[in-house]
Amino acid sequence: MSAGPLLGTGEVRHTRLRPARNAFAYPTFFLLLPMRALHAGGCGALAHNRRSALSFWDADHGDGRANALAWFDELLRAEGIHDADGEVWLHCYPRVLGYTFKPVSFWYAHRADGSLRAVLAEVNNTFGERHCYLLDAPAFGRELQADKVFHVSPFCKVEGRYRFRFLFDAGRTRTVVRIDHDDADGPLLQTSVSGRLEPATAASLRRALWRHPLMTLGVVARIHWQALRLAAKRVPFFSKPEAPAAFVTRP
Repeated sequence: MSAGPLLGTGEVRHTRLRPARNAFAYPTFFLLLPMRALHAGGCGALAHNRRSALSFWDADHGDGRANALAWFDELLRAEGIHDADGEVWLHCYPRVLGYTFKPVSFWYAHRADGSLRAVLAEVNNTFGERHCYLLDAPAFGRELQADKVFHVSPFCKVEGRYRFRFLFDAGRTRTVVRIDHDDADGPLLQTSVSGRLEPATAASLRRALWRHPLMTLGVVARIHWQALRLAAKRVPFFSKPEAPAAFVTRP
C-alpha cells in the first residue's frame, strides 16, 4: 500500500436474519492510516491532532492518550507479541466537524518484512464503553473467530462468536471487512464495510466532506433509527450487562 494516509469511499452493509429480518446499506468513507509514518510526520493533507473540518485524533482510540500508536505497541508487548515492528495500519472513521463515533476500528500490525502479524478490532458501544479483540497470526482472506464478550446492541445477547475476514484486492486499491455474528442457532448478523482506496489528498478529503458533511453524526443517528425499526418489529430487548473485566480478549 501507499506509504501515506489513504481514504476509503464505499458502503456499510448490515443484515439481521432472525427473529425478524432487517437489512440496510449506507454510503460511507473512512481512513486507512500508516501510524508509524503518521507519527514520523507523514500526515500529508490530513489534519492530525489538530482542529479541522476533517481530522484524525489519537485520543479517539485506545486509552485516550495523545499517541495511540504508543498505546497499541504497549498492548502488543503486554500480549507477548514482540515482532510487529513493521507498519501499523489503522482503519477508522475520522472526526468530521469535530465529532466522531467509531463503532469498530481495525489495527493491522505488520512485521518488518511486511507480513501481517496481528489484527486488533477496537469496538465502541453507544454507552461510552470500549473493548478490543486481538486476533493473533491472521492472514488476509482467512476467517478468524472470537467469542463475543462485549455488549454492543440491546437487541443481541452477549453470547456466540464473531467471524472476521479482512480482504484487499491484488492492487491494494479496495478493501472489504466482514464481521458475522453467530449464536447457538446459527448465523444471526452479517456485516461488512467496503471501500475503494485512494491517497488522502486535500482534494479527495474535500470531496468526501462535501458528499457526506454529517457522516459521523449520521452513524449515531442511523444506529438509533435501526433500533426503532427493530423495536417496531418486536425483536427482544436485552439489558446491558457489565463490561468485561479484561480490556482485551484474545481467542
